[in-house]
Amino acid sequence: MFTSFTSGLLLGASLIIAIGAQNAFILRQGLLRQHVFILCAICALSDAALIALGVAGLGALVSRSPFLLKSVTVGGALFLFAYALLSARRALRPGALTAGGEGGESARQAVATVLAFTFLNPHVYLDTVLLIGSFSAHYPGRARLVFAMGAILASFMWFFGLGYGARLLAPLFERPGAWRVLDGLIALVMASLGASLLGGLVAS
Repeated sequence: MFTSFTSGLLLGASLIIAIGAQNAFILRQGLLRQHVFILCAICALSDAALIALGVAGLGALVSRSPFLLKSVTVGGALFLFAYALLSARRALRPGALTAGGEGGESARQAVATVLAFTFLNPHVYLDTVLLIGSFSAHYPGRARLVFAMGAILASFMWFFGLGYGARLLAPLFERPGAWRVLDGLIALVMASLGASLLGGLVAS
């Protein structure tokens, strides 16, 4: 049981800990100290639900639906491009936000944004539903459930660690120039991810 739990924890962590749209958004909100708990909870619970569905066998069903994956890919790419433009605009106009200060998005806007980053990203389905779901098939019975619990724990640890750990960088972001660099990097990440999604769609 310990082996299956550890395998799930390590696989989940390896898939989650990467530069991506969702992580970049959580980092930014963590620096602002705005809506951190609810956003981290949404990300972690969403991963938990998708992992559970994958382990339950939905991964095989989704893999047989190319239209569904293509639709999510196009929608996700368009959203990433739109957010890249917003981030680039913020990078050109720094100083409007301060770490732990006023400004930023309302709770409703932030929740809508993180939901879009989560469910309009086809990689989240490939990672949680398909990859983790198919890997869990190597474990029989209860061990499969323990494997899923390990993967889910990795998600909770990462998102809450990222969201609340970001405040350690707050002194650095007291300068407008630091926000300009962060938003510029976020814009590049979003645009490159959107381009890679469309590129993969064209190549397939």
